[in-house]
Amino acid sequence: MPSVWVELMGDPIPLARVAEFIHGDPSVGGIVTFEGATRLESDAEHGTLRYLEYEAYRAMAMRQLERIAQDAKDCWCLGRVAILHRLGRVAPADVSVIVAVAGGHRAGPFEACRWVIDTLKSHVAIWKKDVFADGHERWAESKVWDEGTEERREPRA
Repeated sequence: MPSVWVELMGDPIPLARVAEFIHGDPSVGGIVTFEGATRLESDAEHGTLRYLEYEAYRAMAMRQLERIAQDAKDCWCLGRVAILHRLGRVAPADVSVIVAVAGGHRAGPFEACRWVIDTLKSHVAIWKKDVFADGHERWAESKVWDEGTEERREPRA
């Protein structure tokens, strides 16, 4: 069985399958999971958030996610790493991203999980648009991508 699961998906994230995958290695004892769900927000001018819309440069984002997963696995000696992110519409309270890591003890997985989500949010070619009750759309702050010149970001060990 593979030790890394990375996926961009249009359907809801299969949380039970992620738990089954991450718990499937009897040599690990520290398992840490982060689920990012869409928050119900309000904007004074545009009303309540109806949904988020995620888009990605799919090929680049997959390469970046695979590299992040492998870097975390190598740096923190993890047994398993899962990173799944939704694309398309995500309603309030629905999970848009999950990061799950498993290692020998608790310290490494805690550090790795935080590093993975922080690195994903700042360095992966996935963009988010807020769509409000009145139809107003607002893109989250954009990132600039040039994979050919992107410097290697090392995990903090």
